[in-house]
Amino acid sequence: MSVIFHIDVNSAYLSWTAVEELKNGKKRDLRQIPAIIGGDQKTRHGVVLAKSIPAKKYGIHTGEPVANAFRKCPGLVTAPPDHKLYRRYSDRLMEFLQSYTPVIEQVSVDECYMDFSENVKDYHSPIEGAMEIKNEVYRKFGFTVNVGISSNKLLAKMASDFEKPDKVHTLFPEEIPVKMWPLPVAELYMAGNASVEILRKLGIFTIGELARMEPKLLELHLKSHGRRLWEFANGIGNAVVEPEPAEAKGIGNSTTLSRDAATEEEAKEVLKILAASVGRRLRDAGQKAKMLSVEIKYYNFESVSHQKQLDKGTNRDEEIYEEAVQLFRELWDKNPIRLLGIRSSKLAEEDEPEQMTIFDPQFQYDPKREKTRMLDQALEKVRMKYGEGIVTRGR
Repeated sequence: MSVIFHIDVNSAYLSWTAVEELKNGKKRDLRQIPAIIGGDQKTRHGVVLAKSIPAKKYGIHTGEPVANAFRKCPGLVTAPPDHKLYRRYSDRLMEFLQSYTPVIEQVSVDECYMDFSENVKDYHSPIEGAMEIKNEVYRKFGFTVNVGISSNKLLAKMASDFEKPDKVHTLFPEEIPVKMWPLPVAELYMAGNASVEILRKLGIFTIGELARMEPKLLELHLKSHGRRLWEFANGIGNAVVEPEPAEAKGIGNSTTLSRDAATEEEAKEVLKILAASVGRRLRDAGQKAKMLSVEIKYYNFESVSHQKQLDKGTNRDEEIYEEAVQLFRELWDKNPIRLLGIRSSKLAEEDEPEQMTIFDPQFQYDPKREKTRMLDQALEKVRMKYGEGIVTRGR
């Protein structure tokens, strides 16, 4: 049986800032007082990026305006974000975890998955291994992590979100009815606000109620995302931990929007620009992508992503765009969007041969495809001569 750990730094930005302040002689520990990361203490502008447990007791939420947080707690202490510092702490953590196993998939600056299957034999139980890692992280670096343990990534992620901080939790398939099904449906992975509202209108308030629903009914109201949520509610997930060697990190691009996108049309305009950028960079590198992923960061800084294995590798703008739109539609929960990104991975040489059949589009005459190919070449020449932003595709 596979043993997967999900490791999540507790309130990472605030914890890392607190540790750094203590190392530099500060007497306060931001984790022990009502404190947040984000905005400016004097102007009270910006939003809350991270909060301490004492701040949480005042009802302060990540993503809310700093001014609101001060109304709830006038004595609140703030510290500005330092993303270079966070990257250093993240790199040190990942380097330490690599001493246990190279099979690590980092999914954000403060969380990762570890395939611990080969390591279990060295411990009395997976819990003993997880406890060692948790305690060693605190001893070496001074901050705490939660570790979720299961047989797949989905359940390990759910487990690490149980009681915090500085905890180890298991959520194996046989534990789902007791540990996961009683939880509010809003706590299910990938259940965004819009989806939860629809589920509540259907009389679904717990993860267990969702798990017992007819998937086709959920698809009727939530399309493919409904079936995915049903699968998650039943603990179904077969994604493997995918460590990426440095030479195969992939090519991508993302952008923070000047104002939150609220419609699909607004998002598609951004995706079109990103697809053109990723396609150009792939062609410049002589590569084609066999996997694409789309990332969404919402107005409240919650991030989600979805990826797809392609039938054929590509570096064409239009094909990247079409796949990205499909991924976006499956992922978006109708909340305002602050950031969009497209990432390509599983790269191969552009001229690498692929197995083909007579049914592939390349063997069918398609005037539109030929016209698109010629247009791509013409656009490429214009951009190379006059700059990247000189021409873009119309609607």
